[in-house]
Amino acid sequence: MADEPLVLGIETSCDETGVGVVRGTTLLADAVASSVDEHARFGGVVPEVASRAHLEAMVPTIGRALKEAGVSARDLDGIAVTAGPGLAGALLVGVSAAKAYAYALGKPLYGVNHLASHICVDQLEHGPLPEPTMALLVSGGHSSLLLSSDITSDVRPMGATIDDAAGEAFDKIARVLDLGFPGGPVIDRYAREGDPSAIAFPRGLTGPRDPAYDFSFSGLKTAVARWIEARRAAGEEVPVRDVAASFQEAVVDVLTRKAVRACKDEGVDHLMIGGGVAANTRLRALAQERCEAAGIRLRVPRPGLCTDNGAMVAALGAEMVARGRAASDWDLSADSSLPVTEPHVPGETHTHPHTHTHDLGHDHVHEVGGENLYS
Repeated sequence: MADEPLVLGIETSCDETGVGVVRGTTLLADAVASSVDEHARFGGVVPEVASRAHLEAMVPTIGRALKEAGVSARDLDGIAVTAGPGLAGALLVGVSAAKAYAYALGKPLYGVNHLASHICVDQLEHGPLPEPTMALLVSGGHSSLLLSSDITSDVRPMGATIDDAAGEAFDKIARVLDLGFPGGPVIDRYAREGDPSAIAFPRGLTGPRDPAYDFSFSGLKTAVARWIEARRAAGEEVPVRDVAASFQEAVVDVLTRKAVRACKDEGVDHLMIGGGVAANTRLRALAQERCEAAGIRLRVPRPGLCTDNGAMVAALGAEMVARGRAASDWDLSADSSLPVTEPHVPGETHTHPHTHTHDLGHDHVHEVGGENLYS
């Protein structure tokens, strides 16, 4: 256990300031400061508000994570941070903080991919990822099918959303139903008391000539909104629970159908589901049902590890250290559109994960860091 890499991870791609501490594949701390309440009155995430919230929460959240893990910052073997994709301003806060801590401590810095981190977090609950791994990632910004033979270096996109992501559709329908923000949890809650077969909403991109693994939820969103508007225009009551259940069923039906198909086509006997929408109870249930019928093993982290968090970033960072991947350079920058084919952003001048520690030296670390921060 002591020989496994101890890594701190920082996640600021959207509205969650997440800081996690991982030793190998063991989670030691997962501290989160959310600014979701500050965005609720706007009906969605406001980038500038998110960035300012990250600035205020960063140092306290890092301190809380280290205390929870029972380790000192000087004990770390590396610091990982989400370099992209995400909101540019929010990412910059996390990257800047990670660079400052890594430089002051003399530790290697790893800029990692947000989507690859969502896959890697499953290791903290279910052990090492099979190779290859088929992953269905569903969140407010992404709906993707990914195939990875090595989470640190090889992630291949199988399919993705061509318009609204699943989580985005949940938010928009919740807003039309006047259920508030974020939409995912509240739609899930109302749907449990509704009839998923009450309304026949469309399933996007499921025709014989449609892309096998791509997703589209814009048409579904429009169909649901028009159905609601028609009922209201006719002076009829909107059956909120049935609408929520029928809409949710249309989303999870497409997600699970395409994910299972991808596993069969690629000969992969397991499926990992991650991202914020993976916390949806109906998605979990239907995925389990269809995977069992197809002889596929399902891996889904607990809900707290599905939403954005620092633990997932630390998990991928620990894997980078364990596999000897190159650390990032000090000019690491946030990339709001970082492709999933780049699990991390390696530096050009470092070939060993501990290069930064050797280059800076403990005397320099002490001078830069100061006793007030790391003593």
